Amino acid sequence: MKEGKVAEATIDRAVARNLRAKFLLGLFENPYVDPQRAVSVTNSEAHRELAAEAARRSIVLLKNENNLLPLDRNRLKSIAVIGPSADRVHLGGYSDNPGRGISVLQGITDKVGSKATVTHAVGCKITKEGGDWWADTSPLSDPAEDTKLIAQAVEVAKAADLAVLVLGGNEDTNKEGWADNHLGDRDSLDLVGRQNDLVKAVLDTGKPTVVLLINSGPLSINYIAERVPAILEGFYLGQETGVAVADALFGDYNPAGKLPVTFPRSVGQLPSYYNRKPTARRGYLFTSKEPLFPFGFGLSYTTFAYSNLSVSPARIGTAGQTRVSVTVTNTGKRAGDEIVQLYIHDLVSSVTRPVMELKDFKRISLAQGESKTVEFVITPDKLSFLDLNMNRIVEPGWFDIMVGTSSVKYQTAKLEVVAR
Repeated sequence: MKEGKVAEATIDRAVARNLRAKFLLGLFENPYVDPQRAVSVTNSEAHRELAAEAARRSIVLLKNENNLLPLDRNRLKSIAVIGPSADRVHLGGYSDNPGRGISVLQGITDKVGSKATVTHAVGCKITKEGGDWWADTSPLSDPAEDTKLIAQAVEVAKAADLAVLVLGGNEDTNKEGWADNHLGDRDSLDLVGRQNDLVKAVLDTGKPTVVLLINSGPLSINYIAERVPAILEGFYLGQETGVAVADALFGDYNPAGKLPVTFPRSVGQLPSYYNRKPTARRGYLFTSKEPLFPFGFGLSYTTFAYSNLSVSPARIGTAGQTRVSVTVTNTGKRAGDEIVQLYIHDLVSSVTRPVMELKDFKRISLAQGESKTVEFVITPDKLSFLDLNMNRIVEPGWFDIMVGTSSVKYQTAKLEVVAR
């Protein structure tokens, strides 16, 4: 400030913002906290329910062949819960100990109560330590030990009516690599260790099988996607993991989550993202160039139909705005949520633009047979981009307005923008 590089008024504004926040928090009137109240409030029933609801809303149903899910707890007499993450809650590296954690095994056991027998087997390990964000090493599991664990899991699966496999990653397989002696990245997106061997061995028993993925990023689960009839993606679901998973498995909650990232088939597809440039995806020999699971994808225990997509007005000026509306109908047999997604594509522009860009989304709840009209407002900021001189502009021309259930399943309408 003394050198004249920063104005005193700029510092005043920054200080004023901080002081205002402290006033709003009441820190000047009540500067001291009550430790006992913090202990009593933390992990209260309201907090636990909030964590559980956040976890429920985060679960993505990736596959549900022959409607294996939701499970009928009145018909299942025995359930095998298998996998290296079945009896442990993974929170990732940026979470402290919340003082509570419900594993998938515990959640399923609590859900079925005395109506079914729940058995457990580790099946195999992901890494030797089981997940330690702070450890400088991430040693792989012992092959001989995994062979024994897989054999034990097969016997547990054989004795059950259905198997739930809890697989994925842990705090060892994806962590912040902050030094040469503390690595955190991998050169593969495949499942670590012998998890695919475990899946194959359980599938060979002929038992109906569900896979739940607990992990920190997308995985190239080609074998699982091809062979396993039902797949749920959880990422890291937090302290109420088991509560949310059990609710989703048994239909007390209808999954509605959508993938916030693209799942590639292999690292060879990277970078893999939905808002690519038109010529960005050439593909490779002997494989599809399409992703394993696309951005925005997620199934439900019910079905939704889109109709009556309209843009009104369909012709606006560069500073104008318009409304997009679409009718969404629950065509299935149960209530559910749908996340309606709005994408925009500038067809011709002075700078190469992505094939589509997510500009808005809305989550709606629909009863069986119910229809709702969803509206979006397209304003100039949704149509703008940075030109060659790095100025934000809206160029006249035609735009594709795409509304649907994912980045690959949508309806399209046209919008014309004119210079006025």
